[in-house]
Amino acid sequence: MKKTKLGEFEELVLLTVAALQEEAYGVEIKRELERRLNETLSVGSIQSALKRMEEKGFLTSAFGEATQVRGGKRKRIYSTTSHAHKVLREMKDIRAGLWNDMPKLAFKLKASIV
Repeated sequence: MKKTKLGEFEELVLLTVAALQEEAYGVEIKRELERRLNETLSVGSIQSALKRMEEKGFLTSAFGEATQVRGGKRKRIYSTTSHAHKVLREMKDIRAGLWNDMPKLAFKLKASIV
């Protein structure tokens, strides 16, 4: 499978799916992201990101059991794939490396300006 880059929002949605595990369905993903970001998100933005990432091979989904609480409707539960785990680890390592190098980068930038 080819390496596919993630946008910032897709990365956040993917991390949320990974964190929620068997509770990773649309409304709960939205609720968790809103809590962590402290902002309101549209259901459509979440659903679009989930669909894109499923098409790219980062997620799989399956319907859960129907419940009376949901009026007999079933939830679509999302799961991360091994490809998603690999890409998330790569992104984490890249970000950690940049954070670790930030004082060095800032010093080099100051020195080059002078």
